[in-house]
Amino acid sequence: MAMQKREPTKLVPVPSTNIIPERDVDKSPILECRHLGIDFGGLTAVNDFNMAIGRTEIAGLIGPNGAGKTTVFNLLTKVYQPTRGTILLDGVDTHSMNTIQVNRAGIARTFQNIRLFSNLSVEDNVKLGLHNHINYGLWQGLFRLPGYWQGEKVAHERAMELLSIFDMEDLASAKAGSLPYGAQRRLEIVRALATNPSLLLLDEPAAGMNPSETAELMENIVKIRDTFQIAVLLIEHDMSLVMGICEGICVLNFGQIIAKGTPDEIQENPAVIEAYLGKQKEGE
Repeated sequence: MAMQKREPTKLVPVPSTNIIPERDVDKSPILECRHLGIDFGGLTAVNDFNMAIGRTEIAGLIGPNGAGKTTVFNLLTKVYQPTRGTILLDGVDTHSMNTIQVNRAGIARTFQNIRLFSNLSVEDNVKLGLHNHINYGLWQGLFRLPGYWQGEKVAHERAMELLSIFDMEDLASAKAGSLPYGAQRRLEIVRALATNPSLLLLDEPAAGMNPSETAELMENIVKIRDTFQIAVLLIEHDMSLVMGICEGICVLNFGQIIAKGTPDEIQENPAVIEAYLGKQKEGE
């Protein structure tokens, strides 16, 4: 019996909720979150979080206090394991990775509260970030064999190169804890860069900075992206910084995304205005 010929299936494009810069569209996103969520007991802290970041994008994650922004960072870096959803880093599912493995795979971060080794030198703090890439064996280190000295030479040269981004080479021998607040913030970024990331997460990098320091930070974030050709995702409450350098912005409120778009689109979005300012009563 002859089989009936089936009508060909028509395939149509499915719209994506994710956006990336046009210049990165010919390459897969460095990060893609799909329906990401986490519950703490009966509380849903983040729900249905969908976001993509282009390979050279500077992106912003903003929202009111308690919106879940740092929780998202903790999910991306595996401080927390997601309750549901998928995180793709350079196309690889990170579900089986821990914090160290995710760092080695390409995500580095800074924190709201500075986490430097205050009693170590500036250079030694940067060298700690190089551990993924400069290695020598236990015996080489204990007995100061040639492999140890070669590794130390490479580490020193790389640390000084990274410190030069912020013109901090002259501070290499100073104790990290003795630096002014803004310099400590910059050092934390340098240490994160030392891990050779493809995605740099900055958690409120301008916190505690004065306007001139913030303006300098903006220039340096762009310089980092351009020099290393990496992506940057930042959480920040300073809207002048966010609107000044971010290309794509994602707005979070009560653990859910309420808006995505360019800085101009976000500033004019009624849901974003309401989340930050509260809903006005009629007649006001």
